Amino acid sequence: DKLVLCILLQCFTRSLSITTPEQMIEKAKGETAYLPCKFTLSPEDQGPLDIEWLISPADNQKVDQVIILYSGDKIYDDYYPDLKGRVHFTSNDLKSGDASINVTNLQLSDIGTYQCKVKKAPGVANKKIQLVVLVKPSGTRCYVDGSEEIGSDFKLKCEPKEGSLPLQYEWQKLSDSQKMPTSWLAEMTLSVISVKNASSEYSGTYSCTVRNRVGSDQCLLRLNVVPPSNKAGLIAGAIIGTLLALVLIGLIIFCCHKKRREEKYEKEVHHDIREDVPPPKSRTSTARSYIGSNHSSLGSMSPSNMEGYSKTQYNQVPSEDFERTPQSPTLPPAKVAAPNLSRMGAIPVMIPAQSKDGSIV
Repeated sequence: DKLVLCILLQCFTRSLSITTPEQMIEKAKGETAYLPCKFTLSPEDQGPLDIEWLISPADNQKVDQVIILYSGDKIYDDYYPDLKGRVHFTSNDLKSGDASINVTNLQLSDIGTYQCKVKKAPGVANKKIQLVVLVKPSGTRCYVDGSEEIGSDFKLKCEPKEGSLPLQYEWQKLSDSQKMPTSWLAEMTLSVISVKNASSEYSGTYSCTVRNRVGSDQCLLRLNVVPPSNKAGLIAGAIIGTLLALVLIGLIIFCCHKKRREEKYEKEVHHDIREDVPPPKSRTSTARSYIGSNHSSLGSMSPSNMEGYSKTQYNQVPSEDFERTPQSPTLPPAKVAAPNLSRMGAIPVMIPAQSKDGSIV
């Protein structure tokens, strides 16, 4: 029995083994994580060398997935989309016994359990490493919550924009005596310091440092405790300013409305005047009216006087009217004797005459 147990122990110690212990690694977001995996081989391990890294996501909702693989002297690293291009073997000669990897530009989604598997038949071994990704404190802001007046109560606050818990705070006074007020000592390691019955001695420059396991950040605050202000005067000034603004707005609206009414009135008056003005008279209508008047007189004369009348009256038509008429020239009436008109059946007709302004006479 002892001989058999000794043989088994020798076989066990001489088989493939991973010498790196299981551990937990904490790194900050954006940094590079080194995951070690070193192994030794035994003379009996004669098969091809296969190295495989897997991840078990922290949410436990996904099965183990291969992130990088070495097999047949080739490396395959496109199995896991979330880590594609960010995971690499650290050694150029994996047969030397170093299967460690680097995970670059760490993200919160990289948190999980990583497993290194080494196989060289008949030897097989594996080890697990827990990776935790933390966020450094950053974007820390210091400010005063309340009125910085003598006798008032306010709070000094220190708030980082981001940072993984747990966070530690440390307040310090950088100016004057560099001694924190005694009443604040109990809150020196908190994110908020409550100030009661403030005095001018509290004035100065303060710093707040925020830390966690992967980094720290700091902000500065200038505290200036002053005498109480005249709040009644400020309120009265604000009310008066508001009233003046309202009056000014009312005046502007009134002036705009008045101007619109005046413009509308002017348009209506101008439109009425244009409707009442009669259209201008042309020279042609004047000439025609003059000729029509002469025709009317011609119709009222006897046949014996018509020949003489036609000779004299048509020559009395103003030449100015005909010269300005754009129409074709009018031929003078044919000279027909009165007896001939009677023989032709002409009947004397009374033609109404018109004045120069177009009205019937």
